[in-house]
Amino acid sequence: MAYESLLTVLQDKQKLSATELKKVERMQKTSVSESVPQLLVKLGLCSELDVADAFVESGLFEKVTPDQYPLEMQLPETVPLRFLKNYHVIGLHNNNDITVALMDPEDRFVIDALKLATGKNIIPKVGLLSEIDAALEVQYGESHAQTDKLADDLSVDDLREEDLEHLKDLASEAPVIKMVNLIMQRAIETRASDIHIEPFEQSLKVRLRVDGVLKDIDAPSVKSTAAVISRIKIMAKLNIAERRLPQDGRIKVQMLGKELDLRVSTIPTMYGESVVIRLLDKETTVLDFAALGFSGKHLQQFIDVLSQPHGIILITGPTGSGKSTTMYAALKQLNTSERKIITVEDPVEYQMEGVNQIQAKPQIGLTFASALRSIVRQDPDVIMIGEMRDLETARIAVQSALTGHLVLSTLHTNDAAGGVTRLLDMGLEEYLLTSTVNGILAQRLVRKLCPECKQPYTPPSDIIEGMRLKQFASGIARDGVYAENLSGTGSAIAKEGASVASQPGTGAEADIVLYKPVGCMSCGGLGYRGRLAIIEFLQMTDPLRKLIMAHEEAGAIQKLAIEEGMTTMYENGLVKALQGITTLEEVLRVTSET
Repeated sequence: MAYESLLTVLQDKQKLSATELKKVERMQKTSVSESVPQLLVKLGLCSELDVADAFVESGLFEKVTPDQYPLEMQLPETVPLRFLKNYHVIGLHNNNDITVALMDPEDRFVIDALKLATGKNIIPKVGLLSEIDAALEVQYGESHAQTDKLADDLSVDDLREEDLEHLKDLASEAPVIKMVNLIMQRAIETRASDIHIEPFEQSLKVRLRVDGVLKDIDAPSVKSTAAVISRIKIMAKLNIAERRLPQDGRIKVQMLGKELDLRVSTIPTMYGESVVIRLLDKETTVLDFAALGFSGKHLQQFIDVLSQPHGIILITGPTGSGKSTTMYAALKQLNTSERKIITVEDPVEYQMEGVNQIQAKPQIGLTFASALRSIVRQDPDVIMIGEMRDLETARIAVQSALTGHLVLSTLHTNDAAGGVTRLLDMGLEEYLLTSTVNGILAQRLVRKLCPECKQPYTPPSDIIEGMRLKQFASGIARDGVYAENLSGTGSAIAKEGASVASQPGTGAEADIVLYKPVGCMSCGGLGYRGRLAIIEFLQMTDPLRKLIMAHEEAGAIQKLAIEEGMTTMYENGLVKALQGITTLEEVLRVTSET
């Protein structure tokens, strides 16, 4: 078989298994038009980047970076554009020899054909398929997006909403399948967490949520709306005839060398169904406390509470604040052969080996409360409840904690102290709450600065004074110990785990250094790459229990917790800004000063 060196490198890097290699060999025998590298990408066994890097590591070719593609045509007009697009090849330099970038630089047919058409020697380099196609669009002045060209192939002008058979046929046609795959591929390449497909009267809008922020991408034309949405609904095994009610489904796909679990949600709107697809990538989800943003005192406190044999641990925050990821990281910490863990979730986001996970189905009566009644008879050590939504669920969770189980759950509140008052407002008795809740963690997600392009700057003096940056900076010691009282209420940060050494003379304003985003190729021009949590952890103490028994408000509980040494989310965020992990703007975007 050809491409031995390429396949050897991919196997050595564990990008290709022996079973997958046999699959490629079988496919190559039946596919005359597609080479081995094209098959690897098409079958989703390897990403374009994996293939390109393997060609480079084989020692035969150089890789082309995006900034090396010229803006003007380098090949003569005797080489047709159709040929370049079919074989994913583009000219880079045209001197005595012609340098070209190919997805498959070992394709002798393409090299010989170019040599014949130009009369010059051809020097091949390796490029990414998507980058070559994008550069061809620029060089040859293509005026409309690839998705629009695919939509041009659709005959949907006469489509009526009632014509379901025609709609099914359209959704199964190659242009629509390519269109949907193109959107998903773009989402994976940009590390998006969600795809939003929104129909309007004159347009179809497609947006990707990258690191918590939505951004527009090229969308198909409005005439393809029904076909695109129907294609997604068919993939998710939803009823395409039902457009009046919301629907939920799941899709499992293998794309760009990744196996993804997609969660699909549809709702009816004025001009069609709005679709949101949540991308759950097990490979990129790191269930590690340090990677999630836990350090120093917070990490130690949370692990100490997790190690207790019984009680309730609550994780609070709004939708999209990383509660589920923190919960799964906690389960991973607890998941040993000595413990039986049962969860009830809606939906089950990540499947964990060794954990018994129940999918709640309210439509058949399997609610959190009804599932919990059965769970306690299964002799578990740890119970995880996806969310405490009502008093019945909260009461059963409390009873479980009182009878010797460790219970983990989430609440939608703005801060840790708010978790206490939310349970009291539900109707839970204060004596039950104080005797079972061990700790409440509140968190938000902030974007991390790209380490490749972040730029230091000195903030203005009014910012330094107004946000107490001097006190924070002077508290960052080389061993990461905080000993300063940082607010009028006397909060102290002890052992926050700061990784940045304090600079000499922190009393001077010039020594306060923050960082700002710039944007580079590594982060896609955003200046940010990835997210982490800023947190506050309220550990239940006897003085706090007395306040709760007296039905004090959340503000009083928060104030006492700060006096006892709790670091607020705002303070934790400022620490991470001074460490150069995130920006001041990100901290202020998700928190308020307390």
